[in-house]
Amino acid sequence: MFIVHVFIHVKPECVEEFKAATLANVQNSLQEEGIARFDFVEQLDDPNRFVLVEAYRQPEDAAKHKETAHYAAWRDTVAHMMAEARSSLKYTNIAPEDSDW
Repeated sequence: MFIVHVFIHVKPECVEEFKAATLANVQNSLQEEGIARFDFVEQLDDPNRFVLVEAYRQPEDAAKHKETAHYAAWRDTVAHMMAEARSSLKYTNIAPEDSDW
């Protein structure tokens, strides 16, 4: 499992538009064969900050995701909504995927 956390800071006046565009991207992304999970979370103490938690079955699936039309549409749609550039951190899964933790 290859996991990416994408940290996003959105301009306050763009939050609702950003949420709508991102929800569409999430719904389409979940249809990709290489995506095991794709969470869209909002920071509780700052509603202008979000994290995308993307879990890919293989590292190369992250690159395939960035080649999709829905990702390109999302990227282009939300570009002007950013208060600062997105950042990301990459992880690998330690716990077995079938554990009940």
